[in-house]
Amino acid sequence: MRADRRRATRFAFAFLMFGIKQAYACLFGGAMLGLILLTFLVWPEDAPVSRYDFLVVGAVLIQIGMLALKLESWAEARVILLFHIAGTIMELFKTAHGSWLYPEDSVLRIGAVPLFSGFMYAAVGSYIARVQRIFHIRVRGYPPVWTTWVLAGAIYVNFFAHHWLPDIRVALFVATALLFGQGWFWFTANRTRLRMPLLLGYFLVALFIWFAENLGTLGRAWVYPGQEAGWEMVSLAKLGSWFLLMIISVVMVSLVHRPEEEPR
Repeated sequence: MRADRRRATRFAFAFLMFGIKQAYACLFGGAMLGLILLTFLVWPEDAPVSRYDFLVVGAVLIQIGMLALKLESWAEARVILLFHIAGTIMELFKTAHGSWLYPEDSVLRIGAVPLFSGFMYAAVGSYIARVQRIFHIRVRGYPPVWTTWVLAGAIYVNFFAHHWLPDIRVALFVATALLFGQGWFWFTANRTRLRMPLLLGYFLVALFIWFAENLGTLGRAWVYPGQEAGWEMVSLAKLGSWFLLMIISVVMVSLVHRPEEEPR
């Protein structure tokens, strides 16, 4: 191919393919975010149903479409359902403690939590599951699976317990660094196998979720304290929370896609 003749063009083509594959991997999340922003911009005040209820129906249709078009397997969908359940439980708890709120009315909700919120966590699970297949990801130096489950459990509990007990997220960051710090993952963007430290990969995904969260709050899908009167950027402290959530996400997806060793 002509693109292979020069190093610059090889890099540019590989970077382009990387971007295309990433966009394809986050199809669920991208569709959800697009729906949130579109309805924020054009939703009529006299609509017969609430915007939040429309988002619930839209999220269900997106999920059905992903399965019908075989963009997700049923095994992946079952794990994504776990994301939905775990996320909804967290939403119920966090909204009750004022961590964030949903400012619009709806019928399809549990308490203060509209049902579309669980699909936002499911979108993260969908991305993690799909990106491993699309990029043919393999690892070296991945920690024993049981240790990752212990860490993920501690992270999830701390999301709740820090409201009453000391917040141990610094210790969780240290434990994450110790477990995953020697790990690398290999992936294929175009034809060449490339590699990246596991921790860097997790951080970059968390960073892009933080960007998406800013767009989500701009579209008033939910708001944090201080955003009720008008939008402002989400605190960088949330980036740490998303990084820890990434660890939970990777561990849950390992139920379907067990970490496979990159051949030497």
